[in-house]
Amino acid sequence: MTGLDLTGRTAIVTGASRGIGLAAAQAIANAGGNVVLTSRSQESADAAAAEVGGSALGVAAHAVDDAAAQRCVDATLERFGSIDILVNNAGTNPSFGPVIAQDHARFAKTFDVNLWAPILWTSLATKAWMGEHGGAVVNTASIGGMGFEANLGLYNASKAALIHLTKQMALELSPKIRVNAVAPGVVRTRLAEALWKEHEDQLTASTALARIGEPEDVGSAIAFLVSDAASWITGETLVIDGGQRLGDAAPFRTGVVVGA
Repeated sequence: MTGLDLTGRTAIVTGASRGIGLAAAQAIANAGGNVVLTSRSQESADAAAAEVGGSALGVAAHAVDDAAAQRCVDATLERFGSIDILVNNAGTNPSFGPVIAQDHARFAKTFDVNLWAPILWTSLATKAWMGEHGGAVVNTASIGGMGFEANLGLYNASKAALIHLTKQMALELSPKIRVNAVAPGVVRTRLAEALWKEHEDQLTASTALARIGEPEDVGSAIAFLVSDAASWITGETLVIDGGQRLGDAAPFRTGVVVGA
């Protein structure tokens, strides 16, 4: 029976200094994998690697810096000899408000980090190792890419495009490389603070599983998707939202037990 044993495999996780990226790196390491964690600064990358422990390596690499990304790929191969897993987790959201109120600078930053970076890193990993030896890629999308929200239109459009890109790359890189995505709901991260910090109780009350997400919820799912347990899954987007997309759960909690 296949499982979550990642012993002997090496993963690069972008945007891994905190939140979902750090949790994904920890989950992969816990399953036996080697992990390279990237962050914009070497200091934060080193701190994240130290938190994961073991053989984890921190590398400074802004997600959209071509040269830094190549250096990270080279350093990974030099240290561990393979790149079996890529987690395209780096993301940003500098925009808030109606789409037509955004300027080109915010548009470019959003789509560069959220969409171009996964293309860049997947291309480099494929050319350096995965194209010949195989591998697994996971993109961090969002349930925002599956619907519509006031003031988050530009960010959500970038995540909708990433979901589409995941399917496109799954076909283009088949059969050797599996490409999937995760679509978290509201998770306790710095990027999502505006969505939960001032009204966590209200959000919890309306969520089917009665809590917001933790980074570890998503990290564990990513470890599953890159493992042999998911060896026949590609081109899919796994929603991890505690039931948030189901709608408001509060009216269903009547306390009445059917058949009692």
